[in-house]
Parts: sequence; C-alpha cells; structure tokens
Amino acid sequence: MRRKDREITDTRELLEIIKANKVCRLGMADENRPYVIPLNYGFEFEGDDLILYFHCADEGKKIDVLKKNPEVCFEIDGEHQLTQGKNDCEYGFNFASIIGFGTVKFLEKEAEKIHALEQLMRHQTGEDRDFQFAPPHIKAVTVFKVETHSFTGKRRALPI
Repeated sequence: MRRKDREITDTRELLEIIKANKVCRLGMADENRPYVIPLNYGFEFEGDDLILYFHCADEGKKIDVLKKNPEVCFEIDGEHQLTQGKNDCEYGFNFASIIGFGTVKFLEKEAEKIHALEQLMRHQTGEDRDFQFAPPHIKAVTVFKVETHSFTGKRRALPI
C-alpha cells in the first residue's frame, strides 16, 4: 500500500467498515478481461479469516465466469464525502474501503446454504434473528462464499 498513513490495520476498524456497508464489488477474470459486479453480501469472521456470502440466480455470466476461475478480488467502500479546498487542486474525497482477494466456493448442502443466507439477511436487514427460508427457494437459489486470502483497509478521513 503506497499511502501507509491511510492504512487500517485494526481488525475492529476493518469490521466496522464491512458492517457499515451493504454492497461488495466482486471482480472476476473472464478469460483475459476483467468483469466486476456489485452484490449485496453477508459475512462472518472465522478466527482471523473473513468469509463473504452471496446469492444469485442459478445461471448467468457471473456463474459461468466463477466456475471457470474461482479466484476473485473484492471491494467494499463507504464514508464518502467531498472536502472542498481553497482552490480547485485542494479538493479531496474522503472514504473508507476494504480490498481483498479470495476463492469462491459454491455451497450445495442445504444447511450450508441456510447458514449463508442467514448471514446475508442479518447483515442486510440489521436484524439478529432466525430467518425462515422455504425449501423450494433454498433449492432454487445459488449460494456461494468467498474465503478470503488477504484483505486490507484504507481510509481518508475528514480533516480534524
């Protein structure tokens, strides 16, 4: 990371960024071309490992690309705010972001899918409760997780 002064190393701060945002951009390699899509996500930490959960339809470009190459890059960002300067070259943009790499694993077992969907719903709704999913819906949806290899955080905060 070039700007070490903006790097976030505290796991609690990284977790707060992940909790505060609802969209993850998932970057894939489609042959020799990048392919990036925004997705809602759920997450959990297993030890020091971040696991991201996603769901989608059973078919489509995303599924085709991920089945050919499960290695991905992901990005989550928020805290957006323009900072005005005295002149045009002194403007800036404040943000907090997470960028990382991982491997996609498709979940096939009903219990795994339910667990992932619960994490997704808890994060998206902010409700810490048990969610009920109808068996036909569980069977019809594709659920996958990204087991992260590494991730870093960066923040450009408002000046004090």
